[in-house]
Amino acid sequence: MRDRFWELPLEQLDRKEWEALCDGCGKCCLNKIEDEDTGEVALTRVACRLLDGATCLCTKYATRHKYVPECIVLTPEKTAETMYWLPATCAYRLRAEGRPLHDWHHLISGDREAVHRAGVSMAGRTVPETQVDDDDWEDHIIEEPV
Repeated sequence: MRDRFWELPLEQLDRKEWEALCDGCGKCCLNKIEDEDTGEVALTRVACRLLDGATCLCTKYATRHKYVPECIVLTPEKTAETMYWLPATCAYRLRAEGRPLHDWHHLISGDREAVHRAGVSMAGRTVPETQVDDDDWEDHIIEEPV
């Protein structure tokens, strides 16, 4: 990968660089509630059934669409249309807005665990969607940033 590739515009990143930009917080794998009238999105701690709540990694990343067909694939082209629900701390969102990565981001800190130590990730804070009825998601709304 190129030196300091994360400072480039998102459209200039290759696939490997794009994937490496993910900070591993797990927030994009949380279920969201969108108000149909206002378009406001509320983040819940109800996690996709494929999210490992301890590591904040997808347990079936390469084949996730086989299990979760509605899983959204983030791409540089889709960033603008998905920006409204991406977490405020998300590296993709930060870079799309022309802002730098946080000091705890693994590309800056050199440590993939820094996101967890900084308290930014959802490690240990989620509940699997298989354990929460859809009608009860509102009981699990969390404020951003976590």
